Amino acid sequence: MPITPEPRREQPSTYFVQDRSSQEELKRLQLFDQQVTTVMGGLLPEQADLTLFSHVLDVGCGTGGWLIELAKTTPTCTMLVGVDAGRTFVEYARAQAEAAQVSDRVTFHVMDALRMLEFPDASFDLVNHRSAGSWLRTWDWPKLLQEYLRVCRPDGVVRITEPDAWVSNSPAHMRLQELSQQAFYQAGHLFTPSSEGVTGGLVQLLRQHGLHQIQTRAATQQYRAYTPEGQRFAENIQLAFRNAQPFLRKWVHVPENYEELYQQMLSEMQRPDFVATWKLLTVWGNR
Repeated sequence: MPITPEPRREQPSTYFVQDRSSQEELKRLQLFDQQVTTVMGGLLPEQADLTLFSHVLDVGCGTGGWLIELAKTTPTCTMLVGVDAGRTFVEYARAQAEAAQVSDRVTFHVMDALRMLEFPDASFDLVNHRSAGSWLRTWDWPKLLQEYLRVCRPDGVVRITEPDAWVSNSPAHMRLQELSQQAFYQAGHLFTPSSEGVTGGLVQLLRQHGLHQIQTRAATQQYRAYTPEGQRFAENIQLAFRNAQPFLRKWVHVPENYEELYQQMLSEMQRPDFVATWKLLTVWGNR
C-alpha cells in the first residue's frame, strides 16, 4: 500500500497537548485508551461480524493499544494500520506491536489526517477513530469524513467514538472541567460549550456527509475512590489537567489559583465519597 515517506519533522499540531514528545502524555494516553475500551465494553462490541473487517484503519491511533489488541484477539483482521501526527506516539506503538508479536499484521505511520490520508481509494473495510475531539476542530469534520469515505470500501464501516465531559462531586474538578470546556470550545474543538459538545451532533454530522444505516451505542461508567478503576481515573485526570495547562492558558483566562484548585481536586478525588461519571458514544454507518 503506497505511503509517502514520513516527514523529518512534525507539522504544527491542533492537539490539545502542545508537547507531543511528553512522556507524561504518553502515559496518559495509555490509561485513556484502556479506559475507553473498558467503558465501551470491548474493542468492537457493537459489530456482530468481525470477519467483515480484514483491513482496518485507526486514525489518531495514539499509543496503538486499540489496534494491537484487535490484532491479538481477531485473527481475521489481516492488515491493521494506525496513523497519528505524533512521532513519539507512533514509535511507541511500533515497539508495542513488536513486543506483542503482531507487527507482521499491524503497522503504524506518522501521518496528519487533517492534511490527507495517504492511502488509495477503497483500501479499508473499517475506518475507526476514538476521541478525535482532542485534535479535531468543528470545521475539520467535513473534509475528514470525506477522506474516511474515500478510503473506505463500498459497504465498509466508518466508526467514531467520542466522550462527553467527566462529571464528579469534586467542586475543584468541576471548576477545572468548566475551564477545559470553555477552552476546547474557544479553540473550535466543540460544537457547543457543553458536556456533549461533540457527541450531541455526531449522528446528524455523519448523515449529512453521506453515511447510511447510522447506528449508535452509548455507555456510562462510574468511578469511585479506592477502587482500581477509580485510581486509574484519578491518575488520568491528574495527568490531563497538568499536561493541558499551556492549552488552557492560550484559550481562556486561567485563575491565579489554578495550582491550588488542581491540588484541591487531587485531594477531593481521594475522599471516600468521591464519585465521577463518564459517558461515551459510538456512532457508525456504512459507506
